[in-house]
Parts: sequence; C-alpha cells; structure tokens
Amino acid sequence: MESAHVTWHPHSVTREDREKLNGHRGCVVWFTGLSGCGKSTVANLVERMLYARGVHSFLLDGDNVRQSLNPSPAMLAEFGEEYAKRFGLAFGAADRQENIRRIGAVADLFASAGLVTLTAFVSPYRSDRLAVRRLVEERGKKGDFIEVFVDAPLEVCESRDPKGLYKKARAGELKNFTGIDDPYEPPAAPELHLDAAAKSAEELAQEVLAFLQNSMKIL
Repeated sequence: MESAHVTWHPHSVTREDREKLNGHRGCVVWFTGLSGCGKSTVANLVERMLYARGVHSFLLDGDNVRQSLNPSPAMLAEFGEEYAKRFGLAFGAADRQENIRRIGAVADLFASAGLVTLTAFVSPYRSDRLAVRRLVEERGKKGDFIEVFVDAPLEVCESRDPKGLYKKARAGELKNFTGIDDPYEPPAAPELHLDAAAKSAEELAQEVLAFLQNSMKIL
C-alpha cells in the first residue's frame, strides 16, 4: 500500500509555539450559506476588524480557491483533456465533496500555524462540513471549528444575485446549482446563526467578532 510510505512528521516549532508568538489561538471560522447570502462580504469585514486589532488571520474565499487550488476541468484545459478531467473539479456532488475536503485540509494547516482562518464557501452538504470539523478538532482541540450559518432565504439571495448565477440556473444554463436543482443542507447546530435577511453585513460581522472575543478569547 502506498499509504504505508507516507507518515506525519512532527514540527520542531509546535502549534502552541506559534499561537504564543501570535498572541492568540488558531481556529477555523467556517461561513456557510446559499450563494448571495453575504458570506464573503461578512467574512471580509470580520478579517478587516481582526487585522485592525492585530489578530493574525487569513480568508479562504470560494471563488479565489477555484482560481488556483481547485480549478474546473475547463480551467485546466491547457494541460490536456486527460489531465483536466482527472484533476479538475466541476460542481457535481463528488466534486463538491472533494472541493471542501481540500479546503478543509488547507484551513486546518492555517489554523495549526496559529491563524484565525476564515472560510467562505457554500459547502452545501452537512457531511462535508462535519468531516472538516472532525479534522480540525482532531488535529487541534474541540472548539477550534466555528460553523457560521449566514442565513438568508432563497428568494432574498435570488433577488440579490450579484453574479447572475440564479438567473442562469433558472434558464438551465447552470446545472447542479445549490438552491435550484441541488440541495442546501443548513447546519443543525451552528456555533453562530446570522440573520442575513434582517441585518446589515456590518451588524453580522460585529456578531462574529463578539463571539470570537467572548467565547474564543481571541481578542
């Protein structure tokens, strides 16, 4: 078995060393919700607030990651059809699962470096989010994964439609689009439940900041 030749090598600089240097613990703050609910907007505001307070953080955003780590087959076409098909990720259920698995692994590494790691992904399936939670908490400790449900009804998200994706999905131009022809499974018990239909992005960001300060003792 190939896996028998792959072992985990402990670092001479530990996670605790890195957190002590940063002056705060590392964690993963996982924003999830429908496209257009405001995940990226709120996550960016939170990161700016953390930066202003001297907190070491990094934001992994869905579109940015799809540009590099997890491109679609079409984006890898220059490397040949076989390569693109093997390594590219589309938007079917299995590809979405692998997309979140890879992101979770990267987020875990960032958290282990002592960073407050913010992620903004639709991540529609509970099982995928649970798998990331298990990874982060097994490598770190319970409480290192904070699930933030940015909750806005489909009709609100569709009325915003900043990228025109809902319009394309309704027209049949986009397949497997979450909320239209693919399900979204909301968190059963998120650490934070944000009412994105009733409150401004700034108010929601303040709620996240308060949680990190009061429950996580980050600030």
